[in-house]
Amino acid sequence: MTGTPLRVGLVGYGLAGSVFHAPLISATEGLALDTVVTSNPERQQQARAEFPDVRVAATPDELFERAAELDLIVVASPNRTHVPLATTALEAGLPVVVDKPVAGTAAEARELATLAEESGLLLSVFQNRRWDNDFLTLRKLVSEGTLGDVYRFESRFERWRPQLKGGWRESGDPAEVGGLLYDLGSHVVDQALVLFGPVASVYAEVDVRREGARTDDDTFIALTHANGVRSHLYVSATTAQLGPRFRVLGSKAGYVKHGLDPQEAALRDGLRPGTDAGADWGTEPEELWGRVGSGESPVTGGGRPEPTLPGDYPAYYTAVAKALREGGPHPVTAREAAAALDVLEAARRSADEKVTVTL
Repeated sequence: MTGTPLRVGLVGYGLAGSVFHAPLISATEGLALDTVVTSNPERQQQARAEFPDVRVAATPDELFERAAELDLIVVASPNRTHVPLATTALEAGLPVVVDKPVAGTAAEARELATLAEESGLLLSVFQNRRWDNDFLTLRKLVSEGTLGDVYRFESRFERWRPQLKGGWRESGDPAEVGGLLYDLGSHVVDQALVLFGPVASVYAEVDVRREGARTDDDTFIALTHANGVRSHLYVSATTAQLGPRFRVLGSKAGYVKHGLDPQEAALRDGLRPGTDAGADWGTEPEELWGRVGSGESPVTGGGRPEPTLPGDYPAYYTAVAKALREGGPHPVTAREAAAALDVLEAARRSADEKVTVTL
């Protein structure tokens, strides 16, 4: 990619901003991390230490005062700020990337999408788990027909965190859009929709397990897709024994995969794609590969090892840069995110009313 790098303003330098967005932006050819917005003095110092050439602003207003100097805004601040910040950026004539969930409701997401479309601007949602190693591998197996007709898709994003960490993600205030349903649930629902298309009905169980917790920390979602595939999705912070990340059952074979994609851990450890330290970015050892087979349990050696494709979070921002420069397709559109929010809203209603919701 040639020409002057596109200048990026990043709003938020907590987990999403510092671990995911800033490193991936800085590693993408054609993008330059210009400004980080955070009011926290420690995070300001951290941003300057990690990116010596970056400018730091204390508030989004300071950033938007220099809108003419920027080419892209990335919103990685708390969920309740996503819609107002994205709206301000679009109204200032700036393309926007928003961390998931893009909004608290599908209606808000579609309003943002309409604003972006009417303005002729990119609006993309950071659904990085589409580029997980196991998901890329599963997409390949499904597209090649290795599993036959898929009957059931089981997806687990489980953790063992019996103690509360605090912060807005665990707040019971609906305005914060916290809880696992909208956090990890945004990932597993998005993946199910990418694999198997629109959803016809939703059933969910949403529980608050930990003492002192104010929002859901143990949630199950059952989807019936329009094509007949059933997706069973689990997100939890209270799972003492973790299940397989994926268990996918088809008419020819099944695929079982344990463990999480290694990219988040690598980013947390300070590794960066495209460097010597990140030369094997997104890869995992053979002993962690999933297995494909039928009639036996993978635990007892059933099936064959399926090489896991390398995970590729850098592909997201590469696609953003290409879309901005060449007018290519937007990675993860706001309307795709709105479809996932339709499912999450139905899941909330299902759990509250103890009914199956038809979409």
